[in-house]
Amino acid sequence: MRAVTISSPGGTDVLSWSHVPDVHPGPGELLVDVAAAGVNRADILQREGRYPPPEGAPDWPGLEVSGRVAAVGPGVSGWAVGDPVCALLSGGGYAERAVVPAALALPVPDGVSLREAAALPEAAATAWSNLVDAARLRPGETVLVHGGSGGVGSVAVQLAAALGARVIATARDAERCALVRELGADVVIAYADDDVPATVLEETGGQGVDVVLDILGAGALEANLRCLATGGRLVVIGLQRGRRAEIDLGVLLAKRLSVAGTTLRSRPLAERAAIIADLREHVWPLVASGLVRPVVHAEVPLDRAGDAHALLESGEVFGKVLLVPPGD
Repeated sequence: MRAVTISSPGGTDVLSWSHVPDVHPGPGELLVDVAAAGVNRADILQREGRYPPPEGAPDWPGLEVSGRVAAVGPGVSGWAVGDPVCALLSGGGYAERAVVPAALALPVPDGVSLREAAALPEAAATAWSNLVDAARLRPGETVLVHGGSGGVGSVAVQLAAALGARVIATARDAERCALVRELGADVVIAYADDDVPATVLEETGGQGVDVVLDILGAGALEANLRCLATGGRLVVIGLQRGRRAEIDLGVLLAKRLSVAGTTLRSRPLAERAAIIADLREHVWPLVASGLVRPVVHAEVPLDRAGDAHALLESGEVFGKVLLVPPGD
């Protein structure tokens, strides 16, 4: 079969559409004919040599796919050859076929096309596990979602609104702010032009927000703490503005704040399976009802994966980029 391989750590030119050994499902696994694979920033980090795949995962990138079941491994029930499926995986999605743990597989939601479904597993799992599990977001609370136009952010905005929260989001400029508002955000702040903490405090009557979902990391730490209300929770899921920053512990004590950081790919299978089970029970009905939907910016052939990475790195993407089989 063919897959997108990485010749050495580097730029987009190190990605190539290459022949690799066929993959086969083991116990508890499904083999999927890939209809689409989601492109994530973690894939870019892997290409650059900064986020190696975990032990046992293929060398080629890809953390989410959709397609049809091609084979069912021993011990798997509830799935049959030909079933439409989307799934979270530890790697190997940029390929004609992918092996996925059955515990991380989901049916394609009603109202979503087979390809579009590839935009959901990683973003929905990240949004749910952080907003609900880590941040304990409750109806009536206010949440600040950084990067509301991104792959995770576009789903997090919709999910938080569907859960009954008031949503404040950030986006780069007025055009993107308008699009994020269409996803259900109550307030969208153009971070290129506005003072985000000042605007947040103004929009909350000086109280601040209950939850901040942050993709920025060190460069936004102080501002995020200013945005939080007493008893607020900051959850860091990205490091786009750096890894290290100083924190004023006096602010944490005075406002009784909590700061958490999470990843998804490196969690044990049982933890990821529990998140997938939650998606199936709680989020998939929201998708079927139209309250949460995949946001797809572009589809790019797998043999042009470098172009897909360049597009994501450009900052012009709204939602997700999908890789699809060449010639489709």
